[in-house]
Amino acid sequence: MITAPRVLAAACLLALASSAASAQNRPAPRPAPAPAQPAPAARTEPPSAESAYAAYQRGHYLTAFREATERVETAADPVSMTLLGELHSAGIGVPQNEQRALGWYRLAADKGDRNAIFAIGMMHIEGRAGLPRDPAQAKPYFERAAGLGHVAAAYNLGLLALGGHGGERDPQGAARWFRMAADLGSADAQYAYGTMLKDGNGIPADLMQAASYLGRAAAQDLMEAQIDFAVMLFNGQGVAKDEAAAARLFRKAALRGNPLAMNRLARLLAAGRGIAPNAVMAAQWYLTAEYLGARDAWLEDYVKTMDPVQREAAEQGARNWVR
Repeated sequence: MITAPRVLAAACLLALASSAASAQNRPAPRPAPAPAQPAPAARTEPPSAESAYAAYQRGHYLTAFREATERVETAADPVSMTLLGELHSAGIGVPQNEQRALGWYRLAADKGDRNAIFAIGMMHIEGRAGLPRDPAQAKPYFERAAGLGHVAAAYNLGLLALGGHGGERDPQGAARWFRMAADLGSADAQYAYGTMLKDGNGIPADLMQAASYLGRAAAQDLMEAQIDFAVMLFNGQGVAKDEAAAARLFRKAALRGNPLAMNRLARLLAAGRGIAPNAVMAAQWYLTAEYLGARDAWLEDYVKTMDPVQREAAEQGARNWVR
């Protein structure tokens, strides 16, 4: 990048030196025209796989296709092969063509790309690109991808083992796969493994470990985990009892529209447990949950015995919420 300016400077010095001897015998020179802007240097290396994926993530699908194609042609890059498979599979930037997508996935899988291996497994699960819908045929692809650290592949293996899809039901095997995916950061796997630990489903119950995994999933905003972990916090199961923390989690899930969390929060507001008592808000949350199909006999009686003015305020608040 600094070569051209240095050459240009040397050329100018040579011109000045050669003209100095005869400068007095010549008329004053006309001002030289402004030099033309140099053309941008031609790219000598193919785009990186990161560049192609960045274009894909920004929605620049034609750029992603062009750069991935160039990357494959010049470097036989399996990551770019997988990207081409994604583009053809979804029909973005190019016409949808699942057979062509499968071809790219297979080429990338042969080079060890875990995302391509997982994609072929999913095609067997969904029965796409002419492949049979068969969990048993998907399983080896998931196992290979999971062995390469693919989180979703490990989680899917847990689901297959737990449900007995593609083989006999295997809760212990499911727990192993869920734990692998959980430890790799999957909130869904953390919830699944935590629930198995809590219930003792196929593995020994361990409330402390269950609370740990459910808490990790709740921290990742998985709503089901927020509710279950809140119950454990409220009851002090496997974790120090903390009614205020439980109320906060119930409220978070309730605000996201979960009717079960609404009823749990309503009970806490009615009793003043973990949160300041508020009869109107308790009734409002229950009536909202009731509108969503979640009834609670205790809360129903609580609302019936309320002051009529408070009840009307709660009913209005619930109507506004569900609109």
